[in-house]
Amino acid sequence: MKKRFANIAGILAVLVWSCLIAQSSQAGQSKPWRDPGLPLIVDAYELNTIDWQKLLSDKRIAGFIHKASDGLPETYACSAKEDSDAFALCRTKWRKYAVSKELYQTRRLVARGAGLLWGAYHLARPGNPIDQANHFIDYAEPDSSDLMVLDLEDIDAKFMSLDDAEIFVRHIKFRTGRYPILYTNHSVARYIAATRKEHELLSRLPIWYARYKPDVSEVFPIGSWSNYFLWQFSSSTNCSKKKCPYRIPGTLTDIDVNVASVGLDELKRVWGQGALLPSDSAEPNLIADASTAYQPF
Repeated sequence: MKKRFANIAGILAVLVWSCLIAQSSQAGQSKPWRDPGLPLIVDAYELNTIDWQKLLSDKRIAGFIHKASDGLPETYACSAKEDSDAFALCRTKWRKYAVSKELYQTRRLVARGAGLLWGAYHLARPGNPIDQANHFIDYAEPDSSDLMVLDLEDIDAKFMSLDDAEIFVRHIKFRTGRYPILYTNHSVARYIAATRKEHELLSRLPIWYARYKPDVSEVFPIGSWSNYFLWQFSSSTNCSKKKCPYRIPGTLTDIDVNVASVGLDELKRVWGQGALLPSDSAEPNLIADASTAYQPF
């Protein structure tokens, strides 16, 4: 009976995502961040400075996504001699990790206290994807209301492979019962869409799309994505003191700003659901029950 209800809940979650994408028409709109009906989401990492009082004065900001983990967890054994460079480097890494995690937790308390939606992302690197998924969960400590994100910056040796990314995603689903969304740029999204038979799971994650142009009407639909979930339209790449697509009060020009494809009510409804998008493939769906067959290392 429990399994039956779980399956029904999963189907409903997919239907909600389907309705969200079907109802949204913002992909063809130029500069949608100018639409006051669309919420904005800030994303940051530990080196971004934030004046929270000023930031919260902008009532269009509905959510905050923060960097959590980065690749594999560091080793802090510090077994070298105390007067050695290796020991000093180990201590520095430990302090950086401890300070960044404390900052993450503090910002989560502030953001949630102000009523903002909260999310966390993992920067995907080479190395064991199971260990990286565990590292992310241990660091971010996501609850059922949090958005989880896999940040896949590029397809090269500096970042996680697509095969490992799917293992990472499945392990997140195994441990939390929900899928993350996928943050990536145009070239990676286009490649995943073109090879979606080989990477169907990645192609069905809602996409947080990074592209710094006034519109993306020529991009969507692409593969299983009829639209973006979030669009990162502003960053240090296209924001300066002289010109910026959107300025967030209380931040510098290096802050990332994103626009949602739907209104606030819809955004709140689907934010932490962790459901897959419908497949655009006519072939049998081999993903729906992947979590039940998957055995973690």
